[in-house]
Amino acid sequence: MKISVIGAGNVGATLAMRIAENDLADVVLLDIAEGICSGKAMDLTDAAPVINHDRKIIPTTNYKDIEGSKIVVITAGFPRMPGMNREELLLKNSSIVKEAAGNIKKFCPEAIIIVVTNPLDAMTYLAFKESGFPKNRVLGMAGVLDTSRFTALVAGELNVRHRDIETYMIGSHGDTMVPLISHTKVKGEPISNVLSSEKIEEVVKRTRARGAEIVGALKAGSAYYAPSASTFSMVEAILKDTKRTLCVSCFLDGEYGLKDICIGVPAKLGKNGIEKVIDLKLTEKEAQEFKNSAEVIRKTTTKLKELCSK
Repeated sequence: MKISVIGAGNVGATLAMRIAENDLADVVLLDIAEGICSGKAMDLTDAAPVINHDRKIIPTTNYKDIEGSKIVVITAGFPRMPGMNREELLLKNSSIVKEAAGNIKKFCPEAIIIVVTNPLDAMTYLAFKESGFPKNRVLGMAGVLDTSRFTALVAGELNVRHRDIETYMIGSHGDTMVPLISHTKVKGEPISNVLSSEKIEEVVKRTRARGAEIVGALKAGSAYYAPSASTFSMVEAILKDTKRTLCVSCFLDGEYGLKDICIGVPAKLGKNGIEKVIDLKLTEKEAQEFKNSAEVIRKTTTKLKELCSK
């Protein structure tokens, strides 16, 4: 089994480490900077005897080496810098994702593509269109990370275990993400029974600002431990065919009343990628917020189409 990771930055290299150390597959680590992918591959290989696994980390600058990969993860791109929003990354990262998707189509026509590059939903849409793959085989890492952040903050607020919380974060991977409070439970109880509406709103705001908060603290670069863990959970669900429900960016064709858009929704993941989009019932407020989130993504996607047509 082979998985390819496009981009040997912090997210890509940490994801490669998680895949190898959990004995899921050999990893091809591709980057335009030969020294970076080679150095990180050597370092990860040297750690293998300590962790006691025999998976190979294969560095390369040549897309031909991804041939035969079951899954290809696109992490390559410019990171979000302090003061930069996700939409400003559009111009910088669209050419990178377009090239990656074209090469995946050429060398791995049966692969499943997972997009991590920001702005996430627009880049997932671009990878879907450029690859020409069926919609179940192109998905973005969006709500997994956002849901994890919300879960972590709620758990810290209530001093409970993460596993005691059930929740979903849908919509854009950005400032308009939508917490499904109506579907959020703590130890089986509605969150509204254990946390005031004011406190819930405060945690939601902290979740939406979490990425920017991390960028501000790091000064250079952005989060990578949680994004790589979130992507790993998607890879694992697909390779092990677990049918696990995770919030991911999917191309919708009528679900939630939306068409021709990639946006974060709950989906069941298995060996075929997206096995089923879970169409949850939303409150009036959640439905409106989700609609607003979709409009933000559409504006970005429209800009993307204009760029690609030039």
